[in-house]
Amino acid sequence: MADPGFPGQHTTTTTVKSSNTTVDTTIRFDSSYIKTIPGYLKIAAIALNLLGFICIEASSVFSYHSRGTWFNFVSMTAFWVTGILLAFYLFHIIERYYRIPWLKFEFIYCALWAALYLIAASLAVTFHVEAYIAAGFFGFCAMVVYAIDAFLKFQAIKTGQLAQGERVLNKQSTTTVTTPSAYP
Repeated sequence: MADPGFPGQHTTTTTVKSSNTTVDTTIRFDSSYIKTIPGYLKIAAIALNLLGFICIEASSVFSYHSRGTWFNFVSMTAFWVTGILLAFYLFHIIERYYRIPWLKFEFIYCALWAALYLIAASLAVTFHVEAYIAAGFFGFCAMVVYAIDAFLKFQAIKTGQLAQGERVLNKQSTTTVTTPSAYP
């Protein structure tokens, strides 16, 4: 006698997910990255870093004050790291070394630099020197740019994107209907 609580048949569904990563590992110049939102953000960050640095240096009497030195450290480190990352994207070096978690590195870098710019710009504007106030303005703008870039990197990490190149997800689904044998 069959168990009345167990259905006469049941369905088993098997889902197989696979992904193909398509990357071109040749180093080549491609200016199309500049026309993307991350490209715009990197160019804006480089310009803001340089403008803030110039403002502190324009204040020749106060340029060696600890607040100015800290601001210059933040702006010049960001200038060089962001410039190198931009060059890596333009020459597809990021795509060549796609196994490195570039998005995680950039997320941490952008989030850290947004926080460092908050501190540096706040210190600059409270010094009450015109050049420092101008540098603080550019610092706050750079903070916003790095925060937006960090948010975009976080979203890309969440969705499983690559920093450069393509990842194609294939989803296959198999449904099997199984009828149990009759009970004796």
